[in-house]
Amino acid sequence: MGNPLLLFWQRMLADQQRPAPPRARTRPELAGPQPSATIFLILRRMRMPLIILIVIFAVSVLGLSLTPGQDLDGRPERLNIFESFYFMSYTATTIGFGEIPHAFTSAQRMWVTFAIFLSVIGWAYAIGSLLALLQDRSFRRAVALQRFVRAVHRLREPFFIVVGHGAVGQRLTRSLDAVGRRFVVVDKEDDRITALELGSYHADAPAVVASGSNTRMLAAAGLNHPRCEGVLALTGDDEANLAVTMATALLRPDLRVVARTGSRAVAERMEAFGAPDVINPFDRFGDHLRILLRSPAAYQLMMWLTSPVGTKLPPPREPLPRGRWVVYGQGSFGTEVARDLRAEGVDVAVVGPGDVDAFDPDAVLGAGLEGASGLVAATASDTTNLSLVRYAASLSSDLFLVARQNGSANSPLYRALGVDLVLVPADVLLHEVLARLVNPLLLPFLRQVPHQGEAWSARLVSRLTEGCGRTLGDVWRVSLTAEEAPGLWRWLEAGEVTLGDLLRRPEERDRQVAAVVVMLKRGDETSLAPDDDVVLRPGDELLVIGLQSAQRAVDQTLHDEATAEYVVTGRSVATGWLWRRLAGRD
Repeated sequence: MGNPLLLFWQRMLADQQRPAPPRARTRPELAGPQPSATIFLILRRMRMPLIILIVIFAVSVLGLSLTPGQDLDGRPERLNIFESFYFMSYTATTIGFGEIPHAFTSAQRMWVTFAIFLSVIGWAYAIGSLLALLQDRSFRRAVALQRFVRAVHRLREPFFIVVGHGAVGQRLTRSLDAVGRRFVVVDKEDDRITALELGSYHADAPAVVASGSNTRMLAAAGLNHPRCEGVLALTGDDEANLAVTMATALLRPDLRVVARTGSRAVAERMEAFGAPDVINPFDRFGDHLRILLRSPAAYQLMMWLTSPVGTKLPPPREPLPRGRWVVYGQGSFGTEVARDLRAEGVDVAVVGPGDVDAFDPDAVLGAGLEGASGLVAATASDTTNLSLVRYAASLSSDLFLVARQNGSANSPLYRALGVDLVLVPADVLLHEVLARLVNPLLLPFLRQVPHQGEAWSARLVSRLTEGCGRTLGDVWRVSLTAEEAPGLWRWLEAGEVTLGDLLRRPEERDRQVAAVVVMLKRGDETSLAPDDDVVLRPGDELLVIGLQSAQRAVDQTLHDEATAEYVVTGRSVATGWLWRRLAGRD
C-alpha cells in the first residue's frame, strides 16, 4: 500500500505531469526537469516528521476525548471529538485561547500536560528536520533549478545559451549585456554562477550550476524555447563542447552553434553535425601571425572591430620579421603556428620537450636560436614559457618574442618581460565569437580585410577614427527594404538616394553623423568602404560603424518620410496633420 500523503499530492499534481496531447512536431522534444520535483523531494524528506506530528495530534485528541471530566454541576461529562480537536489545535500551536467548556478535572489536566510535552518533542523534531532539509545541498539545487526553469520560461526576448562561464564566458556575457542581448548561462562551477548572480548586469541573467553536456540541462536552459537563437559552447573541455554541439544539431538543427575547441580532430567531429561555427584559438592565432606578416594595419583594424563596444583603438604593430623562426613546443598550439608560418613561406624549426612541458636549454641552442628572427614559446606551462623568453632574450636582443599565456593572472609577468606578442586564448575566442554574433555582415567583411593591402587598411582606420573617434562604437546593419526603411522607400525606388544622403544629420543636412559604412552588400556582391556618392538601391544591406547617436539619426531618416525628404532634397516639409493639409500634401 502506498503512502496516502504522497498519493494525495500525486493526484493534485496529475495535471502538471500528464503528457500533452499528441500533436504534429517538426523536431524532437526534450524532457526537462519535472515541475513537481522539488515538492516530492520535500515530501520524501519530511515524510517521517509529518507522520509523527499527525500521530501525536491524533493520539492527543483521542486521549482527551476519552478522559473523564465533569460539568459545572459535577456530573460526569467527556469532551467530544470536535471539542478535543479544537482545544488541542490552539494548544499544540501555542496560540492558547483558553476557551474550554468547563474546568478540567485532574485526569484531563494530566493528559493535556502529557500531550503538550509530546507535541513539543514532535515539533522540535519536525523543525529540526526542516532546517536540515533547507541546508541540504540537493534540496537547494532542486530549488535553484526550479527557479532557473521558471526564469527561462518567462523570457520574452531572443537569447543565447552560454555553456561555460569561465574567462571567455564572463567577458562575452558582459559584451552581450552591453549591447542589450539576453543570455542564459550553464556552468558546472558554483563559484562562477555566484559571481554572475552578484555581477552588475542591466538585465537578470538566468544561470544554473550544471554540466552543459547533460541534455536535460540544455532543455532546462531553453533549447526548445521559441526565443532561443543560438548555443555557445565555450567550456575548456573539448568533449563537453562536442556533446553540446551534437545535442543541439540533433534536437534543434535550426539553431546557430558556436563551439570552442583546441583540436583539429574534435573540430572535424563537430563539423559532422550540422554547420557549427567552430573556433580553434590556436589556429586563429596562427592566422593572426599570417596577417601580421602581410599587413599590420589590417590586424589592427580586425582586432579593434571584434572587440567589445567602448574599446580603444589598439596601437599599431610593426610587421613580423620573415627570417628563420623557432617554435618551442610540440603540442596543438606549436603545430598550428608552425603550419601557418610555413604557409607564408617562413622557415620554421619546431623543437621542444614533447609531451612534457619543461624547459630544455640544449634543445633551444640546438635549433640555432642565435641566428633566428623570432621565437614562439608554445608550451602549456607559463613558467616554461617565461623561462624560455627570458633565456632567449639573454641570447639575442633582436628576437621577436611570441608567447602563449595560459593563466590570466600571469599577464603582469609577460608584460614585465617585454614579450612582443602574447597569445591569450580567452582574448582570441572573445574576438571570434563577437565577430559572429554582433552582426551577420561583420564576419564576411573581416574575411576580406586581409586581402585589401596595408594602405587600404590604414586608410580605413584613419577614416574611422576621424569620423567616429578612437573608441569603438556600435556595429549595426541597415537593410534598405520597405519594412525597415519605409520613410526612405520612395526615393530608393526612384534611385535618388546616395550613401552620403543617408548619413546626413536630420537636423542639419550639411553635416554628417558620426558613422562610417564599411561594407555594402547588393545581392551576392559586396563593396568594401564605399564612397558617399554611391547610389543606394532597394534591398541593399549596409554594415555601419558609429556612435549610438548616429544610429538613432539614421533610424529617423529610414522611418520618417519628412526627415528623409529633408536629407535627400533639402526641403523642409510640414510634419503635423494640420500643416500638411494647409500645405496641400494630404
